[in-house]
Amino acid sequence: MSFRIQAEPPARLDKAISRDAPEEASLSRTRLARLIDAGEVWLNGSPITSPKGKVAEGDLIEVTIPEAEVSDLTPEDIPLTVVYEDDHLIVIDKPAGMVVHPAPGSPTGTLVNALMYHCVDTLSGVGGEKRPGIVHRIDKDTSGLLVVAKSDKAHHGLADQFRAHSAERYYNAVCYGVPDANDPRLRGVRGVSFEAGNIMKITTHLARHKTDRQRQAVYFENGRHAVTRVRIVEPFGSPSVAALVECWLETGRTHQIRVHMAHAGHGLVGDATYGGRRKLPLKSLSQAGLDAAKTFPRQALHAAVLGFVHPVSGEQMRFESPLPQDMLDLIAALRGPAG
Repeated sequence: MSFRIQAEPPARLDKAISRDAPEEASLSRTRLARLIDAGEVWLNGSPITSPKGKVAEGDLIEVTIPEAEVSDLTPEDIPLTVVYEDDHLIVIDKPAGMVVHPAPGSPTGTLVNALMYHCVDTLSGVGGEKRPGIVHRIDKDTSGLLVVAKSDKAHHGLADQFRAHSAERYYNAVCYGVPDANDPRLRGVRGVSFEAGNIMKITTHLARHKTDRQRQAVYFENGRHAVTRVRIVEPFGSPSVAALVECWLETGRTHQIRVHMAHAGHGLVGDATYGGRRKLPLKSLSQAGLDAAKTFPRQALHAAVLGFVHPVSGEQMRFESPLPQDMLDLIAALRGPAG
């Protein structure tokens, strides 16, 4: 593939090449750096050795893009609920209990292993390797919608949207207590405020916990900016001691909803890491409701809505996933008459 640098190129060579390369090349700066290291990028007939050089209008760029290599990830015949699929991406409704990507503790049985089997030869290569492009994740014990790229172009386009926080993501959750603006306690929680319509807004920074590296923690000086909004859908109990809520993300950080809800004092039912196992008042719920909340085996969190712009066609895409049966059963038990 060859092309020429257009007018007013950026100062750095890699930025100029990424800007002016044909769209079908899907040359991110990260992939371009790998190709430069491999000696596959030439400037006016000479190999480029550094991405930091300069170029001028009219310079000839030649790039050899090797055929995508086959990934060493193991394909596994694991059933998937496919909500949408085309040549560039696939939307999955992930069940609770499935890890998204192989890791030392979960080398097999993951969504990626299942996608390697399902997509077979339709993967066109992400970063030079035939594998699914993971642009966002949901926790192992969170159910719901996830989009995965099948091509480099889709991977870059989706990653840009998630990086810019323009993708639409709504979650349903069952939490302890009711996050209501009329609760005077919430007015004293740092980072918690309320917007019109009784919408709770949680604004903090998030980073790894200082002593437990498996957890995230709330900070206000360090870490990454994080914003979650929460709307009450249905309170449970008499008086109300739990609620079905809708949460949506302005940012998307690791464990964000779980950490933010716990920070506000409304940890999720079943969340052993952040929510705890609260003892609910005996007379506020039926015995079935008390037992359901006490024994629910995972965080009651479901990725219900996912929206984004298709990175190739430009079409606005939006998908919805109904609550899974375990959360429906939990909600039905919580609705029962108080004992």
